[in-house]
Amino acid sequence: MGYRDDDMTHALETDLASGALAETIADIAEEAARLILPYWRSGTTVETKSDASPVTEADRAAEALILKRLAEHWPEVEAVAEEASAADGVPVSVGEWFWLIDPLDGTKGFVQGRESFTVNIALMRGDAPVAGVVTAPATGVTWASRAPGQGAVRRAFGEAWRPIRVRDRPADGVALLSHSMTDEEATRLAARHGCTQWQGTDSSLKFCLIAEGRFDAYPRTGPTSEWDTAAGQAVLEAAGGRVLGADGQRLTYRKPGFLNGPFTAMGG
Repeated sequence: MGYRDDDMTHALETDLASGALAETIADIAEEAARLILPYWRSGTTVETKSDASPVTEADRAAEALILKRLAEHWPEVEAVAEEASAADGVPVSVGEWFWLIDPLDGTKGFVQGRESFTVNIALMRGDAPVAGVVTAPATGVTWASRAPGQGAVRRAFGEAWRPIRVRDRPADGVALLSHSMTDEEATRLAARHGCTQWQGTDSSLKFCLIAEGRFDAYPRTGPTSEWDTAAGQAVLEAAGGRVLGADGQRLTYRKPGFLNGPFTAMGG
């Protein structure tokens, strides 16, 4: 590692430890949210990517803004972002530190006019998220991990941060599930994870609602990409929760193709 790399790593670690990094990426995510909002419920043009998922100009504009802002602060840190990966392919490898970015998570719901779409930004070190922020543009709310060991927080746009924490699992726990499931599938999957009730919602919002103690589990059997989960995992873990892969171990990253297998996010 050269002198320049040493300097970059030291600056990044300093910003992470002080909480400055978390504040900055929250501000960036909220700026992206404000850019996205005029496209919402406005009949914006929808294209279809090679994986059959939708993409809009809002996705591309938000991603360009996020990448520009991150490069202004930490120019040497690589970024793996959804739309660039869709256009150019995912990187074969990344360094020790890198960003995972989904500029508009829940595009399908966004196109349909639902509120549960998010902006996701996570800082990764090796195979784990070390900082993350999730912003919900439609409701004007941001969730973030603080400096390592300092917990998680939530704020409405323009207001002060307040701490959040997972709740202890109640007897009648409530699961959050993908909208793509049938009622029968959802009821069965919720019960398998000790929940008597369930609710459908889009995007990484599910991690955040568990992190603030409103819900209890999010089991996922269908495919996701790592940029769908990294920021939400950072927030949930900082709030006292866990995200476990099918092997029962912490969900890890830098997997082939940046693709996740089944996982379960849970509170207390």
